[in-house]
Amino acid sequence: MSAAQSLADRQSAFMAQVLDHDAPLPEDWSDRHSAGMNVYRGNYRSSLVEALKSTYEKTERWVGEAAFQRAAAHHVIINPPSSWTLDDAGAGFDATCAELFRNDPEVTELAWLEWAMLEAFTAANVEPLGAQDFSAQTAGFCEEQWADMRVKFLPGAAAREVHHDLRAIWNALNEQDFDRPQASYDVPHSVLVWREGERSTFMMGSAEEARAFQAAQAGTPYGEICMMLAGENPSEEQLHDAAMRAGALLGRWLNEGLIASIEA
Repeated sequence: MSAAQSLADRQSAFMAQVLDHDAPLPEDWSDRHSAGMNVYRGNYRSSLVEALKSTYEKTERWVGEAAFQRAAAHHVIINPPSSWTLDDAGAGFDATCAELFRNDPEVTELAWLEWAMLEAFTAANVEPLGAQDFSAQTAGFCEEQWADMRVKFLPGAAAREVHHDLRAIWNALNEQDFDRPQASYDVPHSVLVWREGERSTFMMGSAEEARAFQAAQAGTPYGEICMMLAGENPSEEQLHDAAMRAGALLGRWLNEGLIASIEA
């Protein structure tokens, strides 16, 4: 065995011990090595948990420190990070919350929101398309060009369907002594996240806004989005109503500074 292979094997055995308490000890390890690894493993996981606490401050406050600590420890054990930065340790934590807080689904949505806002904040800086530029670019559009138009959003922008008023929860958590709002929706809504200047922000909307946003983000042409909103076998009236709603969503995204560019 070459020296390089021997070193690689030792590194692999070391990482196995860091990530899995039950991994078999290397043959040449003594009780002293094992005790040292327990300390190292504890420090390693503590650093990751602290990174999650930094990313999910509001989620921690909502569920409580002890519950969050358990969830964060579970997450870093089940999902050991592979990135060079501790910031990425929180990736997928909303899925962990969905598993551990099944009776409190707003926790998953809040965790998703905090991660999406971090992603938006660290995304590439792109100037949003202004209303005047949009009008100038679309002034000569024919019906076919409108139908074929594709919208490109700011890097890091995201949307999802939610069942809780995350704005009410977020605002409550900004208070020093907060009361838990009655935040459950009777019907699904949406939350949209993007970066506005030097800060991340979000807004609530209709459930169909999330579907339209996700479709546009995936490259779906504007005409197909209108058809999607109209539903199956739509009447002329339903087609017209869907086109009006799609136009209102497009105007909202434009006015809020979510759109980076358009293609037709």
